[in-house]
Amino acid sequence: MKSLLLKFFALSFLVLLSFKPNVQEFQGQAYYFSKSKMELGSWGARLSEAQKKDVAARLKNRLEKTYVLSFDKEASVFKEEDKLDAISGATDSWGSNFARGEQYKNVKQNALVQSQEFYGKKFLVKDKLQTIEWKMGKETKQIGQYTCFKATASIPTSELAWYNFSWGDLRRPTTDAKKADGTPVEAKEPEVKMTEVEAWYTPQIPVSHGPAEYWGLPGLILEVSADNTTMLCSKIVLNSGDEIKIEAPDKGKETTKSEYQATVQKKMLEMRNNRGRRRG
Repeated sequence: MKSLLLKFFALSFLVLLSFKPNVQEFQGQAYYFSKSKMELGSWGARLSEAQKKDVAARLKNRLEKTYVLSFDKEASVFKEEDKLDAISGATDSWGSNFARGEQYKNVKQNALVQSQEFYGKKFLVKDKLQTIEWKMGKETKQIGQYTCFKATASIPTSELAWYNFSWGDLRRPTTDAKKADGTPVEAKEPEVKMTEVEAWYTPQIPVSHGPAEYWGLPGLILEVSADNTTMLCSKIVLNSGDEIKIEAPDKGKETTKSEYQATVQKKMLEMRNNRGRRRG
């Protein structure tokens, strides 16, 4: 009898030794709704209320978006859900050239891999994650069934939308500018524009992930506001039983964020110059 008990305990001990918990077993998906305020500037001031509503309807596909964040303990994939244009029923082809592609973040490896498509050419942007120095607050609020804590940060605006394009990027002064007497103008360091960010995270879901470029808090970010855009989590599914593939995109020409920006600016400059020559 004793020999049988000894064999049983020995076998149980070996089973316990062979068991290694897998951190990737914890998985989830968070669904976000993003809404941006329409800014028409001085041009919009000349429009009637009816015209403003018409413009808002035509821009609805760019102002309101839905995303899904798939995550485990270490990595996440963030991508926009496909949606047809509110007016034409087609996808927004111009806006897609400057929209965020499928985004993979690995917080353990400090790695970003993002798929971008620019005028039919695919790029695979590989870089480090943007460092965010969060200031932890004591304020709390309830989002769904989760208690969330407030955190704020100031982040370079260019880092939040590096995949986008602004014509202002082509109007920056060059270092070979000269004064009237022929002496060179001293190059000035460009002013770094900052964006104030407010985030709400829940320690009830203990991962450092969040939507878009946001990450690094001791809990999943359920709401984030920056500039004129707010992203709010509307649904969370944890450990549904169906395995979720959380893999980095792997198709496209490999590049970095700065190299990708340079490529886009060069192409847009060529397009502007070609358009000017045709007019002339």
